[in-house]
Amino acid sequence: MQFDLSSVETATMVFIGTMIFALVIVAFVLTAGFVALVLVGVGKLAWFLASTSLLAVVHGINRGWERLVRQAGNVELPGDFQGQPAPSTGTYPRVMLGDS
Repeated sequence: MQFDLSSVETATMVFIGTMIFALVIVAFVLTAGFVALVLVGVGKLAWFLASTSLLAVVHGINRGWERLVRQAGNVELPGDFQGQPAPSTGTYPRVMLGDS
């Protein structure tokens, strides 16, 4: 027995065509939503990795600087620093007099 499509009413064909078109639209919307969620997730992951690595670099620089300052503070230089003679303006050394 063969199925004859001409025996189906026009209204039934329109209904079936509408349902198929609706399924295509639903599949498109679901796919677009899924792709959007994936892109948002990838963007958030990229931002998280960038911010974490930048924060790690900043903390590394701070730790290195702290270590350098501590090491420089522990170093004892032999001898005392001799003060250098400063140019004087009379009785007030290192002060520029506004009246003169």
